[in-house]
Amino acid sequence: MPARLIESLQTTEPLAEIFSDESLLQAMLDFEAALARAEAHAGIVPRSAAEAIGRAARADRFDVHAIARQALRAGTPGIPIAKALASRVGQAHAEAARFVHWGATSQDVADTALILLLKRAQPILAADWVRLKRALVRISDQHQKTVMVGRTLMQAALPITFGLKAAGWLGALRRSHVRMEAAFAEALVLQFGGASGTLAVLGNQGLRVGRAMAADLGLGYPDAPWHTFRDRLAALVTACGVLTVSLGKMARDISLLMQSEVGEVVEPGGKGRGGSSTMPQKQNPIASALTLAAASRLPGLVAAFLSGMVQEHERGVGGWQAEWPTVGSVVESTGLALRSMAEAAEGLRVNRRRMRQDIDATRGTIFAEKASMLLSAKLGREKAQRIVARAARKTESGPHRLAEVLAEMSEIKRVLDHRSLRDLETPEKYLGVAEQFRKRLLSAPKRKRE
Repeated sequence: MPARLIESLQTTEPLAEIFSDESLLQAMLDFEAALARAEAHAGIVPRSAAEAIGRAARADRFDVHAIARQALRAGTPGIPIAKALASRVGQAHAEAARFVHWGATSQDVADTALILLLKRAQPILAADWVRLKRALVRISDQHQKTVMVGRTLMQAALPITFGLKAAGWLGALRRSHVRMEAAFAEALVLQFGGASGTLAVLGNQGLRVGRAMAADLGLGYPDAPWHTFRDRLAALVTACGVLTVSLGKMARDISLLMQSEVGEVVEPGGKGRGGSSTMPQKQNPIASALTLAAASRLPGLVAAFLSGMVQEHERGVGGWQAEWPTVGSVVESTGLALRSMAEAAEGLRVNRRRMRQDIDATRGTIFAEKASMLLSAKLGREKAQRIVARAARKTESGPHRLAEVLAEMSEIKRVLDHRSLRDLETPEKYLGVAEQFRKRLLSAPKRKRE
């Protein structure tokens, strides 16, 4: 199912289908059918009634728009769903109709339906994460020796490798993904508590029915109903937010590296991807743009969810009613960001030559720290920094490189030999433990916590 036009820049088609009206309606009907089957198994309702309810619980037999209008009047979709299902069941089996929604409350239906959608969304997010992870490992390995300008406060700094940069992206994303998966594992649980969270109408059969429903729907069974305890969903929403903003950091870096003045990487293009409506020469960072848009949305959505967590007593007023669009938007935005960055990483073109040119364009000034440290042993730290700072300013205003300027300074001639100055501007000789850090980032899950 394609996304609605107004949502076309915040979701993917698979996720748009999962969070569609028809999908949500079917999830609510699945709850009702599972409830009837579990109660029939426990001897609470006739088996024939459960079978009739199961046959009727098909979304294509209901007017989803009518149910939506009635939900606005009722303050919950659970009431019109139960009424519509009972009416449909009654057409074929009058006696079975009275057993629809037996012992449940409207929030049980709404919450469990949302959880069922999240269960369907999880493998989609997981598949795109695998694509992205594999692409970043490949990029990091391929570019373990590709030197580039490191940038701090948007200014040229010491050299790094592109392999380390890609590994850094992967490290943050992997940590974020682990948290999200753990949050999914906790959140995918049944909601079934009845009017006040005691399942009193089922007598001593409440746990039996609940466990059977959870097994039927493929969900976990919690210790107790969680009507006004939204911590599991909050952890998932927050984890999605952290992952999406971490993807945004990667997208920000790529979009900056794609600037015409930098030109060190290029996102994949193709038909209809990344062009301009007026400028034929352009290749725009579309995957990065979509991801950055998602990263801009997520903090507000996370805050909106958290602000609704303080709910009253056993059933809240307004808190959980606000959650459906928030949670849906969070998961869809996270999915879009994951898929966009997976596509970007899989087809990312890295311009090694331009990276080297951008190092050379600094005319050696990014090695001022190295020069200062070499001189500090001979002249003292403060004096060495003054001399190198003076040389750097002269380099920036003249035609020569830093090593050439330093070689002409009398203070330098007395303490540094020609070989030291010759090697000063070799980036491969001033990478520190970049490669060790890169390898640690790639192998992080295999190490014990240190």
